Amino acid sequence: MDSTYAAPNDWLVLIRTPGFGAATIRGLLERHGSAAAALAAARRGEFGRGVGDVTAARAWLRAPDEAIIQRDLDWLAEPGHRLLGCDDADFPALLVESPGAPAALFVAGDPAYLWWPQVAIVGSRNASQAGLATARDFARTLASAGFAITSGLADGIDGATHAAALDAAATTIAVLGTGPDVIYPPRHRELAARIAQHGALVSEFPPGTGPHPSHFPRRNRIIAGLSLGTLVVEAGLRSGSLITARNAGEAGREVFAIPGSIHNPLARGCHRLIRQGAKLVETAAEVVEELAPLANELGDALRARLQAIPAASLASAAGPARSAHESEPGYARLLAALGQETLGIDQLAARSGLGVEALSPMLLMLELEGAVVASAGGYARRVDAGD
Repeated sequence: MDSTYAAPNDWLVLIRTPGFGAATIRGLLERHGSAAAALAAARRGEFGRGVGDVTAARAWLRAPDEAIIQRDLDWLAEPGHRLLGCDDADFPALLVESPGAPAALFVAGDPAYLWWPQVAIVGSRNASQAGLATARDFARTLASAGFAITSGLADGIDGATHAAALDAAATTIAVLGTGPDVIYPPRHRELAARIAQHGALVSEFPPGTGPHPSHFPRRNRIIAGLSLGTLVVEAGLRSGSLITARNAGEAGREVFAIPGSIHNPLARGCHRLIRQGAKLVETAAEVVEELAPLANELGDALRARLQAIPAASLASAAGPARSAHESEPGYARLLAALGQETLGIDQLAARSGLGVEALSPMLLMLELEGAVVASAGGYARRVDAGD
């Protein structure tokens, strides 16, 4: 295999180079400007710091395994599959800003969802029935307020959260600790297929990568980095959810925890987080109130991104002018309140009966879908967005 690959081959060779972590690849990109130039520099031995096995890296770069690269390309050739390098304009802005961000993401589904305002909901794999019910309730309410629901596709709280969002016809994002084609646990294959259709499956691991204990802390870092805030529903003192919460705090994101009985071992992790400064919450409305201003900030970045996309491409990326959420009661009230005249958010709150905190992320989602147009004075329905 020669050194003149066209992307995404360059990215695939870099990602699969033994000893090349995200920091090494990012460093090469910063110094050389593109994946092709980074790969050429690496082949010259200009690795930078942090390479684990230099001998193995050089051997791979001299002669990458064509069968492995072709397997990756075959996966990428499937509809709805995408590789986003950290230098790609579609790479999620919030994740770029988080510590230890991955160099690239494999995505099954629509990568545009990765830019939507997200709330991570995580918790125990062995959750109680009460914990599962709480996770479902928070997921439904936060989704109805305009947030995408992000989690890790694990048993327990994760799976319940994804399923509740899908059942509410809302968007959910699953970050995997395996390759994008390996679903773990296997019992969640059907759930993963639904998520890929109505949201996105995301992984920094290339196709064919199986589950390994070291992968899941890396997955948790991505969950926290994609999200405006992380909510921990139930967690023991050794729960991986506490890693996600710590990652969220290190990224400067909000951390929320639901308290429980002092006699419940699955409440102890949440209580520890609260003692460490996490916000104690009892209702989803409290989470919405905290995150709505941050969703507005993300909206500014999204609008700048959308302005850079040609109108025809935007229409395709954003989907149909009618909102996919218009059957949900909250969105139905908001869309009924909107007209072709521009209305401020306070006017919309009065007309719809919805709180300002809930309206902000909902309006952002409608704007991304192309159903609403934002201006300095407020919001209005698109002329061709229905009745």
